[in-house]
Amino acid sequence: MEEVAERAEVSLATVDRVLHGRSGVRAATVQRVMRAAADLGYVTQPEAYNALAPKPLKLAFLIPEGSNRFLRMLGDLIGYSQDHWAPFNVRCQAEYIESFNPEALARALLRYGKKCDGIAFMALEHPLVREAVSELEAQGVPTVTLISDLSNSKRAAYVGLDNRAAGRTAAYLIARFMGPLALGTTAKVAMIAGSLSYRAHEEREAGFLHLFQEDYPGVHVVGAREGQDDAEKNYRQARALFEQHGDLAGIYNIGGGAEGIGRAIHEAKLARKPVFIGHGLTPDTRALLIDGTLDAVITQNPQGAVMNCVRIFANLRDGREPHSGTEQVRSQVIFRENLP
Repeated sequence: MEEVAERAEVSLATVDRVLHGRSGVRAATVQRVMRAAADLGYVTQPEAYNALAPKPLKLAFLIPEGSNRFLRMLGDLIGYSQDHWAPFNVRCQAEYIESFNPEALARALLRYGKKCDGIAFMALEHPLVREAVSELEAQGVPTVTLISDLSNSKRAAYVGLDNRAAGRTAAYLIARFMGPLALGTTAKVAMIAGSLSYRAHEEREAGFLHLFQEDYPGVHVVGAREGQDDAEKNYRQARALFEQHGDLAGIYNIGGGAEGIGRAIHEAKLARKPVFIGHGLTPDTRALLIDGTLDAVITQNPQGAVMNCVRIFANLRDGREPHSGTEQVRSQVIFRENLP
């Protein structure tokens, strides 16, 4: 140990602290001591390498709990794809938190910020969430918003669709499926959102409304309802819509819980099935596409979204531009005939 101290030009006490893994020594000094110890044969080269290797980034993905199958798929993907993240020297964990509750989300951000190196989360538009992100940024813990962004915040990046364009696409699809009816003056369409507290859902609604106003002014949007991505709540909302508007020509499900709307369509026995557009390719939306209840699904690649988050955190760690090497998130429109 004295020879190691002499070669590394540090005290014997510093060598003792480094070789026994105690804290309080600068990283550059640790490297110098371990290289000297390896050169002198005091430790093996693999031992020195392991000591010098940077600790993996600990990343948390905060996923809203509930029945949204796309989000559950996302959480499962994070859990079983650790090998995919190995080249980036990161460890990812999915943590489920209470849905649609900004106070719970803010608390979770601050709690996981104490034990993680970065957090990806689906943002709710609320001052408490924005303040939590600011606190984490001040502490050096970067955050990435996933699927739904957070306006005027200090998050490091956003990974997700252009949601305004997604809403416009849904409106365009409904109008094209409706055909000549869309050019009339009495056609009605409706929307069911998870929660307009999500900026993603709010932007999808805005895009949906604007396309009809611009290109199909005769189509009346009879209002937005919230189902909180829950199949049973969506079922009740859809049944209420059909009872109030028996001639409803189209329905846009902005979030999850599509199977509830599908069940309401089957039970309503309407003279004309409404055009039904939804989001997220999952087992339930796949089944609805196959049986013809759902006409199209706007979706994105969940694995690509998670990989982009991992790359962003790795870029921030290594001092690169956040989006360096990431792929642009593109929406896909899936019909029954092009199901992957």
